[in-house]
Amino acid sequence: MKPVPTLAALLAAALLSLPAAAQKSEPGLWEYRIALKSGSGRMEGAMAQMQQELAKMPPEQRKMMEQMMASQGMGMAGGANTVRLCLSKEQAARDEMPTGDDKCRQTSLTRSGNTLRFAFVCEGNPPTKGEGSFTFQGGKAFSGQTVVDTVVDGKPERIESQVQGRWLGADCGNVQPAGGRR
Repeated sequence: MKPVPTLAALLAAALLSLPAAAQKSEPGLWEYRIALKSGSGRMEGAMAQMQQELAKMPPEQRKMMEQMMASQGMGMAGGANTVRLCLSKEQAARDEMPTGDDKCRQTSLTRSGNTLRFAFVCEGNPPTKGEGSFTFQGGKAFSGQTVVDTVVDGKPERIESQVQGRWLGADCGNVQPAGGRR
């Protein structure tokens, strides 16, 4: 299965914006749904291929992949564009959300009411930058969009995403807190 490097960057972008939310985010299991649209369609094709590969895996192999992801603080549910992350009590107290990618950082952050606007850069291969905004519905949900500029298969690519996040509950199950300090 060919990796999709910008999915991690998109997820990190979504998560990087959350620490400055006036409402405290609830600790526990969060689910992020990310709908992607790229100019070339390559990203959507890669995601569809990843879903097909996962569906073809024998149950034992799929379970191993799910355990590996859980050990890194992520879990898949409802398809390749849905990710689950665990926010520890300590991370919530610090208004910190796990990014899943230590190569990403915020470059700007502004807030107006319950809407947060942000920009970010992700160093690495490929380098990625973007911006977006999220609207919060208390400490248990948000929705918004991002625009990411990156390189896919050696060509510049702009990827737009619609992101929805929701708190699933205090128990993270087998998903361990990801990224940042515990």
